Amino acid sequence: MPSLSHACGERGKLNMQPTPVDRKHNLIRTEVVTTYEQLLHAFAIRAICFMEEHGVKAQQTFDGNDYQATHFIVYADEEPIGTVRVRWFKDFAKFERASFRPAWRNINVIRNCANFVFDHVARKGFDKVITHAQPKYARLWRSMLGFKTMEGKGPVQFEGHDEPYIELVKELTLPSNAITERTDAVVLFRTEGFWDAPSEFESAAA
Repeated sequence: MPSLSHACGERGKLNMQPTPVDRKHNLIRTEVVTTYEQLLHAFAIRAICFMEEHGVKAQQTFDGNDYQATHFIVYADEEPIGTVRVRWFKDFAKFERASFRPAWRNINVIRNCANFVFDHVARKGFDKVITHAQPKYARLWRSMLGFKTMEGKGPVQFEGHDEPYIELVKELTLPSNAITERTDAVVLFRTEGFWDAPSEFESAAA
């Protein structure tokens, strides 16, 4: 079962050597996927990392949960370089399928993506993020992104994987404008991630 570990390459090490990220870091941005083109970009990156790099079967790489998830895409200028998806449960959001192209596996890029997604999750009113990673990668998410090992739950073993997967959790602080049942109704009609931007339809109705 692939996880966030695929963001870091085969040996669980971040690329700390100079890359284009260091020269163009101000052009790195993370976006919520809201178009079919963006979704194709996300799928292409995942296929590169999961199928070509790690030999994961297509049926597992694209497991049937993509249409129940929110996807995020990372760009360097206009070039797609990373992606992650989030699924939503009653009391938490779950990070899955994080993938970054080899040349962009840089701590700055991964943090840019993760912090954007954390903010998005918190804005939606969720104060907890869960993910799963093998032990050699779990330490990275603990030290780099502030995750902690989930207490009271054992690791999960999957066929074909030498090491079990550890459940990790990160607590988030909700912003004052987190979306709740008391949020203005018009906000609930807006495009995912663009809750502060009135749509053209609102303007026409006004």
